[in-house]
Amino acid sequence: MTLAYRHAGAVAESLDPRAKLGFQLAFALAAFAHTTPRGLAVLTGVAALALAAARLSPLWVLREFRVALPFLVGSPLLAALTLGPPWVVPADAVAPVLASYRVLLLLGVSAAYIRTTPVRDSRAAIQHVVPGRSGQFLGMGVAFVFRFLPVLQADLQSIRSASASRLGDQRPLHERVRIVATAGLARAFERADRFALALRARCFAWNPTLPPLALGRADVPALAGAVGLLAWALL
Repeated sequence: MTLAYRHAGAVAESLDPRAKLGFQLAFALAAFAHTTPRGLAVLTGVAALALAAARLSPLWVLREFRVALPFLVGSPLLAALTLGPPWVVPADAVAPVLASYRVLLLLGVSAAYIRTTPVRDSRAAIQHVVPGRSGQFLGMGVAFVFRFLPVLQADLQSIRSASASRLGDQRPLHERVRIVATAGLARAFERADRFALALRARCFAWNPTLPPLALGRADVPALAGAVGLLAWALL
């Protein structure tokens, strides 16, 4: 399973992508406005509702973003270390821990959006919100990223599996990182060249026919949640 749209009959799949984008934006603003444990506890409940609406589990989200976990866990540990006695100051790790947890919440809500929204709908939502060539450019960029990231993710997984089958997992950590990073970059550039060729072969259009969008009653909870989170962030 990769971080891409999959039809699973989730409630969030029936929502308008503009409502989901608005909810994500309001959630991010609230997450950066309320950084206390109490505020993050409230946002945890909101993120849990978003994951439930997308029929995703927190463990699945952690597996999908496992590449970022060492950085999120390592930064509080490094912040707690000192160059002299007492060597470890737990109080210095409190703020980084809260920041890392806030990032995890944002990743979870983002995963719920990506998993329940087709790429064409995301592009249509952006071009409805941002008019003109700017909206077309942003919509095109978002569509490319959503289509390209799962492919790169699968490539990295295949590289790691191939390295492990050749006893690469017994090498030192810096050697494993170098091998996977080098092979991953080479594969990414190769994919980019093939992607550009495919766009030219298919006569890529800046303004294709996009799916129609319409807000409905099902979007009311998402819009109400976005308004509530935005008001909470501003207050």
